[in-house]
Amino acid sequence: MTPGEGLTPQQAASLLPDVAPVDALIERAPAHVEAQAALLDKVQTAGENAPVSAVDRIRNMDVLRGFALLGILLMNILSWGLPEAASSNPKVAGGYHGINLAFWAVQMIFWDGKMRAIFSMMFGAGAYLLITRGEKRGGEAAQGIADIFYRRNFWLMLFGMVHGYLIWFGDILFPYGFLALLLFPMRKFSAKTLLWIAGVQIVLLGAAMTGQGFSVKSDRAAAMKLYADQKAGKTLTEEQSDKLKSWQKQEKSWLPPKDEIDKYYGDYTKNYGTQMKRRAPEVFRFHQFPIYFPFLWDMLSFMLIGMAFIKMGILSGDRSFKFYAWMAVAGYGLGIPLVSAFVWQSVAWDFDPVVTQTWFGTYEPGRLLFTLGHMAVIILICKAGAFRWMTDRLAAVGQMAFTNYITHSVVCSLLFYGYAPHVGGRLMGTLERYQLYYVVAAIWVFQLIVSPIWLRHYRFGPLEWCWRSLTYWKKQPMRLRQAGPVLAGEAVPATE
Repeated sequence: MTPGEGLTPQQAASLLPDVAPVDALIERAPAHVEAQAALLDKVQTAGENAPVSAVDRIRNMDVLRGFALLGILLMNILSWGLPEAASSNPKVAGGYHGINLAFWAVQMIFWDGKMRAIFSMMFGAGAYLLITRGEKRGGEAAQGIADIFYRRNFWLMLFGMVHGYLIWFGDILFPYGFLALLLFPMRKFSAKTLLWIAGVQIVLLGAAMTGQGFSVKSDRAAAMKLYADQKAGKTLTEEQSDKLKSWQKQEKSWLPPKDEIDKYYGDYTKNYGTQMKRRAPEVFRFHQFPIYFPFLWDMLSFMLIGMAFIKMGILSGDRSFKFYAWMAVAGYGLGIPLVSAFVWQSVAWDFDPVVTQTWFGTYEPGRLLFTLGHMAVIILICKAGAFRWMTDRLAAVGQMAFTNYITHSVVCSLLFYGYAPHVGGRLMGTLERYQLYYVVAAIWVFQLIVSPIWLRHYRFGPLEWCWRSLTYWKKQPMRLRQAGPVLAGEAVPATE
């Protein structure tokens, strides 16, 4: 007779150790979670690589990814509604007094760069988990994980090229896929080494930005002298003429003249052909940047921090409440003054290019600290189980980040550019800065509602399904089966 056979429920219960009731250990999976433990066991036993199941995801990372994705739209919307230069210099377009200036300041202090930083951290952590998940399975899975990882990111680069050239010039998929090629060999580095490398990159980025400020100051002083020489009737040498033209080009990039702004609006709102002609050289310039270019260092440094933090158990929420509370206090306590100093000086000097560029050096370390503050607060909320009505929705948005990101581009391109007569809103240049955020709010509401509904019926977002099918070179099952009960806390830490 097996233990417990023939006993009443009360007698059987008396033989159990003193633990929480079974009902407290079992929770019903959210409607969008597929309970398929048998299938997972089969895959792991067979040593096969496959996309991560919903029950294996690290919820904190999905919430952070969703939060960052929605936050990124706060910055990207400016590139659809206004000229590119208006993002950093509100004097260009969209208004820079009153509510418009306030929106610029709040955006720069709380969101600008921080959302991309969190997104990059999630990308780095996800890459590390994908690799180690395959390596731990052993057999063919361990041998084939390199092929899967590189194929995954080469496809991401291709998606990025299509996105950049055909839809929107601000694509980040191509640089992410490109930088991911470096992450595979770096997975073996210790968390300490990864943080040192990232820290050095961020320090050098800040120094480069400050140095560029002094360079702009020198260029302007030289240009002023050349202007004085011209006024005095002196003939400039070819070298002096080139220096003057270089400065004039810098001035135009910082504060474009009205005729250039009007041409910019016209190129993007006339028809799809003129959009392509305008967009292609911008995308080509962005995609050809070498690995040491500072903007790619920006992404790579936070990818490495993400890899380090997943190794240290920070992103998975394994640290104490006290740890995250102190991280938030330190992040905000040091980050707010540093970033605010950059914003304050920019406004006080009426967005003078020399002052703004010089003070941008404080922005880089301040951005890092601010990002850690945001991350710590979100993980604290997740650990405490607070605001589940919102964090569940953010997690769904994060789980469908690829689809939602491209949706931003398609919807905003239709609204602001228009692709043909009577197709699209052609709103570019018609809204003030603060009014652009009405569009952002509408997209947020839509994705926070639709993403959870979609994941109640499907395993992936549409583009996630396509990407995974191409990565594993096998059509992936899309529809969910009926969700069943899962043991609370049994999810194996893994991510896509």
